[in-house]
Amino acid sequence: MNIVTITLNPALDLTASLDQLQAGEVNLVREASLRAAGKGINVAMVLKDLGRDVALTGWLGADNQHAFVDLFAQKGLEDHFVRVPGSTRINVKVSEHSGRVTDLNLPGLDIAPEAIAALDLLLDELAEKADWFVLAGSLPKGVETAHVAHLITALKLRGKQVIFDCSGAALSAGISAGPTLIKPNLEELSQWAGRPIRTLNEQAECARALLAQGVSQVVISNGAEGVIWFGDGETWQARPPRMQVVSTVGAGDSLVAGLAHGLSLGWPMAQTLRLATAVSALAVSQVAVGFASQDELTPILEQITITQLDDETAMDTRRAGAQDATPYTPTGDAQ
Repeated sequence: MNIVTITLNPALDLTASLDQLQAGEVNLVREASLRAAGKGINVAMVLKDLGRDVALTGWLGADNQHAFVDLFAQKGLEDHFVRVPGSTRINVKVSEHSGRVTDLNLPGLDIAPEAIAALDLLLDELAEKADWFVLAGSLPKGVETAHVAHLITALKLRGKQVIFDCSGAALSAGISAGPTLIKPNLEELSQWAGRPIRTLNEQAECARALLAQGVSQVVISNGAEGVIWFGDGETWQARPPRMQVVSTVGAGDSLVAGLAHGLSLGWPMAQTLRLATAVSALAVSQVAVGFASQDELTPILEQITITQLDDETAMDTRRAGAQDATPYTPTGDAQ
């Protein structure tokens, strides 16, 4: 086990697919599923499909844990969740044919101070066995936004690498602790910046500010337009092929899983970004999270365009320009 995912506010996801949501009307659902989920859990599932051994932790309601326990056993995921009294929340996701997803997220468990202390002790034990941690998702009641900074700082003091994927006030709190990598989408980045962020120059300006605050790597998701990765003196952009969108649920978590996979194996940025973008692109073509075979990734990997951006373009935000990266050559590792 080299990777641990932390999900502080897991959920049972009720996903309903329909042609178009009509507000205030009775809507006929084409298909629906109820499954154990949460951002860190989704990341762990994709990592497992990539062939990694993964452990999971966070807080889990004891009253309705069975779906989670069954999932962890089925996928071979190492369960280190702290059980707390009560039921884990149910989130409703309405997925339309256009790809738009409407989320109805319930507040979740109310975490007592003793459960917070128990998770701190458990993470200290897991840090003896793992080098990479993924902290992803929202916070339940009873947990202050500053706690994500506490967790990141504690893991960094143990020499661990932390990938952080959150939003709103928790994102700002976590940034202050200098995680290894953050992955905001444009909406989350705009919330952090306090203004709309759309263009490459605006994204680069935000990335420069985030890197100056101590974040080592900034990966910005532009949805169907692809991904831009700022860090290590290099900036790379990946553009996926056009996919038939079935659902965007889990696409961001799949991207994080691909990044964690490549980074923890020491891959170059371009190789890691190509895989992560392919896994995310595959995710939007289906309702489920993950994939049955890595062979499903191969045709998508071959269609992704990877470009290394000129330093002045990416970081000075003064002029446009780019150079093409080395063409993709399939390898066993990249699959």
